[in-house]
Amino acid sequence: MYPIVLAVHNIIRWVALILGIIVTVLSFLGWLQNRPWANNERKFGMYYTSALDVQLLLGLILYLFLSPIARTALQNLGSMMGNADLRFFGFEHAFYMILAVVFAHLGSALPKRAPDERAKYRRAAIWFGLSLLMIILGMPWFRPLLPGF
Repeated sequence: MYPIVLAVHNIIRWVALILGIIVTVLSFLGWLQNRPWANNERKFGMYYTSALDVQLLLGLILYLFLSPIARTALQNLGSMMGNADLRFFGFEHAFYMILAVVFAHLGSALPKRAPDERAKYRRAAIWFGLSLLMIILGMPWFRPLLPGF
């Protein structure tokens, strides 16, 4: 079960990263070009947030039940902080990704309450940009790009 969930989690990370780049670029372009708020941006924000929600669910399943790395890290928190790999998967990865999900949800929700079009794009750009930054910082770039490669 562990290899299957890990492989799906690995594949969806690329979907989330691509959607994060798209929604962040669209938001910054809308903000800088002072465009009217479009349904397209809202949809991409929803797709991005949904992909991150799926990633969070899969990550929690791995973290709490399936991952031998997380199990080892959680058994001895002191040794986890002394080992770079254990610290990354036991703390840093989870921390960055939870922040990414929270920021993405803020990027989806806060533009709805903005007083004008430019403010909608500004809020979306800031929060989606922070979310994307957290993903870039917390992604295990040293892992295989796709399962089996």
